[in-house]
Amino acid sequence: AFAGAGSKARPPATAEAAAPPAPNEPLPQDPQALAARLIQVSDGLDAAIADWLRAGNLAQGTAPDAVTLQGLYVQRVDRFLAHHRALASSTLRLLPADLRHSTANSVAALRDLMRLTPKSPKHRRFKTGPSAPAGQLLSFYRTAQRRFGVRWNVLAAVNLVETDFNRIRSSSSAGAQGPMQFMASTWRVYGLGGNVHDPHDAIIGAANYLHRSGAPGSYHQALYHYNPSPLYVDAVLRYARQIASGPRAFLRFYPWQVFVRTSSGERRLTGP
Repeated sequence: AFAGAGSKARPPATAEAAAPPAPNEPLPQDPQALAARLIQVSDGLDAAIADWLRAGNLAQGTAPDAVTLQGLYVQRVDRFLAHHRALASSTLRLLPADLRHSTANSVAALRDLMRLTPKSPKHRRFKTGPSAPAGQLLSFYRTAQRRFGVRWNVLAAVNLVETDFNRIRSSSSAGAQGPMQFMASTWRVYGLGGNVHDPHDAIIGAANYLHRSGAPGSYHQALYHYNPSPLYVDAVLRYARQIASGPRAFLRFYPWQVFVRTSSGERRLTGP
């Protein structure tokens, strides 16, 4: 379906391409314009992540503004394409192979989650807060992997899907709590005496639960125990594969913000 798309070259770097987009920059409605802007911002995001890594401060503070703004734009495009299938099909054909692949998987995962999660009532209030520093989260995932054998990228994908790396602090409609969204009864069994709201303890508890449920032997089985929906399993594994695709891939997802769908449209609750 995408024959020849992988040979399309990125446009040359320009001052415009280097400027991070505004938080609510209008998204182009034309496939060619949308693809061109997505390529620019995606390349800018990669460059900003490289600068961030060179600065060596992942374990402290928040992401640099350039990473936050460009990551948000990519997320907004992915969500937009998830809602508009015809535009998505036309836009994806115009992207270079690597970006086309990552965008298509992200859009598919978002469609899974939109089918799985009902729209929120307009009156519902959400608690939000900042994520732990990216370097700390990576350390927690890898500690959990060493202890329980559950791949760090799967834990990161669960953390992304459940709470956007703990940016959403509200309990779920069913009463699940914390960065990895545990029911109280499940946490008592698998939480190892930790604090369900603490990112380190929650990630360790999730690794324990997934290990006891079949990981790493079968991530499909383990994730289905975590949330018994094929849509959930597919979404998490799509994100997990992307996060594992390169040394900087996790940092492309780290700046993603909290969006909720309501009967009157989408609302963004966090970020600039």
